[in-house]
Amino acid sequence: MGCRERATKRELLRVVAGTGPDGRPAVLPDPDGTAPGRGAHLHPTTACLELAVRRRAFSRALRAGEGLSSAPLAQHLSQPGDGHQPTEA
Repeated sequence: MGCRERATKRELLRVVAGTGPDGRPAVLPDPDGTAPGRGAHLHPTTACLELAVRRRAFSRALRAGEGLSSAPLAQHLSQPGDGHQPTEA
């Protein structure tokens, strides 16, 4: 969504529109892919996130109004070992 490069679904992070910790509309990470509602996918990197924010891609892809905060998603991506990377069995 941000960089528009193709990748397998496993390599991408699903995001959904929801309510942030402050009660305002926000883009939330959905690493398990189980949250209800319309979702979008992007690479789990801050560079891809910044491109998506600059292009205002979240409101279009999630069919949500303007004013979606990407802070919860940025916080999720900045945490080391966010658990999104697949583990080998």
